[in-house]
Amino acid sequence: MTVTYEPERIPTILTGGCQCGAVRYRADAVLDSSHICHCRMCQKAVGNFFAALIGIPRDAFQWTRGAPTLFKSSDPVTRGFCAKCGTPLLYDYATSKKLNVTTGSLDNPAAFPPRVQFGSEGRMPCFGDLGHIADEGTTEETMAEFAPAIKASNHQHPDHDTDDWPA
Repeated sequence: MTVTYEPERIPTILTGGCQCGAVRYRADAVLDSSHICHCRMCQKAVGNFFAALIGIPRDAFQWTRGAPTLFKSSDPVTRGFCAKCGTPLLYDYATSKKLNVTTGSLDNPAAFPPRVQFGSEGRMPCFGDLGHIADEGTTEETMAEFAPAIKASNHQHPDHDTDDWPA
């Protein structure tokens, strides 16, 4: 017997967007489906070892500034990203009742830790040993050589909605 997991709808307000602020979104509900996907297609789509995503009911989601550029990575799947800065934003399976946004594009990504992993056949072997490799923060002390120039010329949109951007 196959058991189908039906994620729970959780009322909440969340906002997010791309790094440059050209594309922003808002949702008034999420699904308890925060996950990471290790499949090769997701790795390529986000340019990383895995994609971190969270499901949002379609009727709870809206773009509030701009819209992503879309790419069909397969016949049923469209992915969205900011054309100005390249931030991956969206995974949309055409027949699903939900869409997925990248967790890193949320203004508060820590609020939605992953609950499940998919595509384990593509998981990089090193992820079983992350606790054993060096762990260094990106504080002004550890990045003293770079921090002043980055701070003085930061073009990244803040982690909250703004009336317009750039400010």
